[in-house]
Amino acid sequence: MENIQQFLPFVLIMAAMYFLMIRPQQTRAKKEKEFESGLKVGDKIVTKAGIHGRISEMAESTIIVETMAGKIKMEKAAISLELSRKVNASPVVEKN
Repeated sequence: MENIQQFLPFVLIMAAMYFLMIRPQQTRAKKEKEFESGLKVGDKIVTKAGIHGRISEMAESTIIVETMAGKIKMEKAAISLELSRKVNASPVVEKN
């Protein structure tokens, strides 16, 4: 019984680390993979480097983004989930 009480704080610390650090990271990674798989030609995106554009072509792991400067080939993982959602969100129009 005394051995269990000695290891109880370590078990609680590990459980707290799992729920506060590991699990949120896993859910975020899952959302990013779902977002990447749901992309289609014509979607407006923003990359993690801040490049705005529209998807013109897609391959298995790469995309071609059409920007105002031309076309750029990049990895799907370079697309920012949060920034792309902000761009695609409909703007709120205030009525006066």
